[in-house]
Amino acid sequence: MSRSLASPLPWLAALLAMYLLAPLLAGVQAAAATHWSSVDYGALAHACAVSLASASLATALTALCGIPLGWLLARVRGRAMSVLGLLVQLPLALPPLASGVLLLFLLGYHGPLGRLAHGALTDSFAGIVLAETFVSAPFVIIAARSAFAAMDPAIEDVAATLGRGRLAVFLRATLPTTRAALLAGLLLAWLRAFGEFGATVMVAYHPYSLPVYTYVAFGEQGLPAMLPVLLPALVLALGVMALSTLAGTRRAARARAPITPRRAVSTPPYAAPELPPAPGGLSFSFEKSLRGFSLAVHWQSTARRLAILGPSGSGKSLTLKLIAGLERCPHGTTHIGTRELSTLPPEARRIGYVPQSYALFPHLDVQGQLAFPAGADPALAARWLERLGLGALEHRRPAELSLGQQQRVALARALVRPTELLLLDEPFSALDAPLRAALRRELRALQAELPVVTLLVTHDPGEALLLADDILVLAEGRPLQSGPAAEVLRRPVNELAARLLGAEDVNTALSAGTHELALGRATTLVVPGAALPAGRVGWSVPADRVWLHESGRYGGIVERRTDGPLPRALIRFGDALIGAACAADLPAGQPCRFDLDAERIQVWPLE
Repeated sequence: MSRSLASPLPWLAALLAMYLLAPLLAGVQAAAATHWSSVDYGALAHACAVSLASASLATALTALCGIPLGWLLARVRGRAMSVLGLLVQLPLALPPLASGVLLLFLLGYHGPLGRLAHGALTDSFAGIVLAETFVSAPFVIIAARSAFAAMDPAIEDVAATLGRGRLAVFLRATLPTTRAALLAGLLLAWLRAFGEFGATVMVAYHPYSLPVYTYVAFGEQGLPAMLPVLLPALVLALGVMALSTLAGTRRAARARAPITPRRAVSTPPYAAPELPPAPGGLSFSFEKSLRGFSLAVHWQSTARRLAILGPSGSGKSLTLKLIAGLERCPHGTTHIGTRELSTLPPEARRIGYVPQSYALFPHLDVQGQLAFPAGADPALAARWLERLGLGALEHRRPAELSLGQQQRVALARALVRPTELLLLDEPFSALDAPLRAALRRELRALQAELPVVTLLVTHDPGEALLLADDILVLAEGRPLQSGPAAEVLRRPVNELAARLLGAEDVNTALSAGTHELALGRATTLVVPGAALPAGRVGWSVPADRVWLHESGRYGGIVERRTDGPLPRALIRFGDALIGAACAADLPAGQPCRFDLDAERIQVWPLE
């Protein structure tokens, strides 16, 4: 016996399946004893029509209001929303008759809505719809809430920065992204409404719905007449489920199948965007508290290539969202050139935004992604498709793209309409090292072509130094240092800033002159660049900027290190220990000669 068959899971599944199918088989066996001629087929057909119409209308009402309610429950935090989320599920826990009694308190002749409607809400088709809506709505609300909670919120954020208002974002991005889960909830709601008896019989005994008619027929004619009454209900329910399954299968097949290329659209030659960055660069000031975290950051730079560098949890991404208007800061300010952005909603800020997840719309192919932004320029879209090597991929959906291709699509999507500012939130974090290095170089080349300010958020100092002229170092929601990248790298304000900028093997020394470090035992090190702070200082040099060299300085191998991606040696130089990239297998204690890149030495004052 195979391992899979030996597991108890298939047997437990089969046991429940057999139990669920057994009543159907028993009904088939009872067909021979059924009294087919005793059924009032006209009344049965009318009851079927009432149930079909009422269940469909109740489901439509639930979709119209329940999906937005599920969205609010998923998006709005707070105790009140948690209590509301619990209460709207109550009809699932109540016995159907109890639900009917509660509805009578509201809809009956003496209820507030019943008096307002002069008793028209009971014993009427409207009463059936209201009863079925009450008991079936939780299925839609729960499905919608779960779908929206599981959805990447960056999809809505990106859609907003692409010039779409809130309603357009909901209709064109949120609903299509969660469509499968929402349709499943609507199917469950329809089936629940179609089969509802308890609440319906209490609120609207007449006209007969199919469940109520079944109850009446059973009381009048007994079990032998039930099969003809049950048969339409079985056929209708199975038909709706089959249609839903067929529609889902077709959607999945369309998602897997290649998309038929659209007819090529003639586009005018590319022209430069109408919004070149105005003099003054980027400036912002924010003070915000969010779920126990406090951010207070102020920065101004006239450079076109900017970076915010910091560890996870330092407030980098929050700062980017505040600039984009995706998070509110009542007293914050943001300027790009002379233009004030703080008073504008995200869709009016004319910025490009690429989040960490890239947030491509799963229901759109590459061509659709680039056509989504409001005011998207077809000529710009064609240019970026060609420039980023996406021309052969324009009919693929995100699931058919590699991570590197997804990043290029997200970048192209942010650039298909005139913009003044491009925000990049850790765009390389999900990529492997070789691809990350290649795409960094590609972005650096693109920055020379883009007539926009680019602001990169990263925790990688090498990335920041490669792609930015000005850097802001952020830690725990507060700026540590800012300025030109080379100056910040060479002269960190303290050891924390130095380590965030890549310092590993940290040493201390005495600043013996304007550009000289005393390392003990008559060993000195000349440091170019700005004047050194006086007194005791900390200093470091990256291991990849230290190498063995026959005519270099004298030192000694202290130990070999193999815990990183490349072999390294720890070299003693005066009273300092310096990490060095070292492929040679040199034993500890052996003298050596080495050299280093003095331009990459970092020095900072000791507190």
